[in-house]
Amino acid sequence: MKLYLILFIVTCNFLVAKKVDSNEKKTKNIPYYLIPGLGQIKNKKIAKSIILIGAELAAINYWLLNSSKYKDYDSNPDQYDLRKNRYLEKRNKYAWWIGIIYFYSMLDSIVDKHFVDFNEIM
Repeated sequence: MKLYLILFIVTCNFLVAKKVDSNEKKTKNIPYYLIPGLGQIKNKKIAKSIILIGAELAAINYWLLNSSKYKDYDSNPDQYDLRKNRYLEKRNKYAWWIGIIYFYSMLDSIVDKHFVDFNEIM
């Protein structure tokens, strides 16, 4: 029974297969979505791109700031407003935000790319 099912699937695949023209010019699919904001620029969503790039840079800046405060805390604890573990928590929070913004930017650019022709089709 399993053999007949496999043969049926293989036969159907041969019947529905498309011919591929080897002379067609292949376009390069550069993964613009891997850099935050670049996929939005490619999809002509400039305002969204500026917001995402700004949010990513702000999260990186705050991560670096809290990381340096956490490292330097023991040398002079009187110059800092918060306890040392609070700077560690803030550093970790901004590290999460860096990842969240990155993946949101990637998914958003992929979805926008797929819906470019939506208004024309509908």
